Amino acid sequence: MPDIKSLFVTRLYRAALSEHGPAIDADELEASCYSIAEDDEAGQEWCEENGYPGYTSYASLTDLPWRFPIFADLVKSLDAHVAAFSEDLEFDLDGKALVLEDLWINILPEGGTHSSHIHPHSVISGTTYVAMPDGASSLKLEDPRSSRMMAAPSRRKDAREEMRPFIYAAPKVGDVLLWESWLRHEVPMNMSEDDRISVSFNYKWE
Repeated sequence: MPDIKSLFVTRLYRAALSEHGPAIDADELEASCYSIAEDDEAGQEWCEENGYPGYTSYASLTDLPWRFPIFADLVKSLDAHVAAFSEDLEFDLDGKALVLEDLWINILPEGGTHSSHIHPHSVISGTTYVAMPDGASSLKLEDPRSSRMMAAPSRRKDAREEMRPFIYAAPKVGDVLLWESWLRHEVPMNMSEDDRISVSFNYKWE
């Protein structure tokens, strides 16, 4: 029998936000996201100028944990999840820590998408999900080797999950997903009439 094994594994962490840290009230977090979006004129202008559908605070606000206590509680929970994922990844942090670099809100309306991208200069990135109405898009993750497989045939539709070129992770409200920041990902079109709301973040090593 041949010896066939998987090498160079790409890990995806998924857990309920509530597994670590303070309790987060989903309704309060959603209301806080909308309140910030309504008041953030700089963020609204950036979205309009850059053709971003809906709203993101990515380019305008860097102090969400200071503005609303619920975001400070959220960071405490995320810190614990990232520490658990870092342990699974078997990182040698050399006495340093993975610390929050940035945290931002995403409100994606019907028809909105977020094109394929990575998060350079960070170690771990992720998202926690605030509102996921029926029809809201999954997170689409791309095999990092795809650009090197130009001559390879396509995979069978029933291929094992770890062999597929794209994975669609369908999160629920209150889930947190984490991945290494080099992993390319995107949000396909939101087919729901309601907003898809999430809070994304990056952690760096220092």
